[in-house]
Parts: sequence; C-alpha cells; structure tokens
Amino acid sequence: MTDTPGLQWTDAFLLGYEPMDDTHREFVEIVDKLLTCPDAEMAGLLRAFITHAEEHFGLENTWMEETGFPPRDCHISEHKAVMESAVQVEDLVRSGDFATGREFAAELANWFPGHADYLDSALAQWMAKRKLGGVPVVLRRNLQFER
Repeated sequence: MTDTPGLQWTDAFLLGYEPMDDTHREFVEIVDKLLTCPDAEMAGLLRAFITHAEEHFGLENTWMEETGFPPRDCHISEHKAVMESAVQVEDLVRSGDFATGREFAAELANWFPGHADYLDSALAQWMAKRKLGGVPVVLRRNLQFER
C-alpha cells in the first residue's frame, strides 16, 4: 500500500436518483483502490476502472440521449475525455509507469465531486422529475462543514 490518501464515499455524493448513486458508490470504491493499491495491482485495477467507467458513463449517456437532457453534449464530452485519458494511462501503467497511474487516480478523485455536484446532479434531478414527477429529497448524514 501507499501513503496516498484515498477517496471515501460520503453522503455528500448522494444525488437522490438511486441507480446513479449506486453507480457512483462503485466509482468511488474503484478510485479509492487505485489511489491506495500496491504497484503490482494497479494495471488490473485500472482495467476494472475502465470497465466500470464504460458501463457507468454509457448508462448516463443513454439516459441523456433517451430523455433529451438539454446539456448532454457537455456531459458526454467529459465522459469521453475521461475514457480517452484512462486508456492512455492504462498503456503507461502496463509499461511500468505507476506514478502516472497514481496521478490519474488523484485527478479522478479531484474531478468526481465537481462533476457529480454539477453535471450529474442536474441529470439526477431531470431523471427523477421524469420518473417521479419531482426532484428528489436527499437526506445526508454525518456531513462535516468547514467554517
């Protein structure tokens, strides 16, 4: 293991659309493993991340296309950029460049909260309105606020 801090799930990530929240929990779990794994496990975990992200982003992209989600082009572009980077980093990690793999994992950990707060939360509300007739009420526990 490394001394790199991980990424832990928190209720701050909840968006109130259960299928998306479940997928996001998996995303956080895989990124956490990438941040903290031994070098020998990184290539396999990066492949697991890519497999997860293909499904995760594919599902969100399908929701956006099928429902006519207005800002879908920007959202889909972000997904595409992450996937392109992941594939490039995978090649580097396979050749022994674990530092770049860790940098990529750290960038994912930095990227995810903002992506979820803005783009995914808008999609979650859009999906909930279409399915349930209103925006979700999200109950979050044990949040720490800075003052």
